[in-house]
Amino acid sequence: MQNDIDKVLYKLSKSKFRSSFHLNDEDREYIILKGYDTIYKHINEFISKRLAPKYIENDGRQTPVNGHPVFIAQHATATCCRSCLYKWHKFPKNVELTDYQKKYITNLIFTWINNEMNNYK
Repeated sequence: MQNDIDKVLYKLSKSKFRSSFHLNDEDREYIILKGYDTIYKHINEFISKRLAPKYIENDGRQTPVNGHPVFIAQHATATCCRSCLYKWHKFPKNVELTDYQKKYITNLIFTWINNEMNNYK
């Protein structure tokens, strides 16, 4: 799974739009304050509630652009809505995400956040 995540992160880094997202100082402080375990739990919760269901009433608008570091990461990793999930990750719409897909998305977002935290200058 990690090899697939590294490949997609590289591909996303070549997108002008996806690569424009970065954590700001407030996001970094929040992550440090809450800790990585809590951030991982937040990712799981957001994916389960906002992305995993078969039908999402407000698909394409369910992930804000700011307000939580995970939201920024979702836009950076194209895991913000089912349309982006299909375009970038080939996960079909109108089908509930599998446990594997949810784990993949969670690990992708977490890896992106970890990279952002480690590459801060």
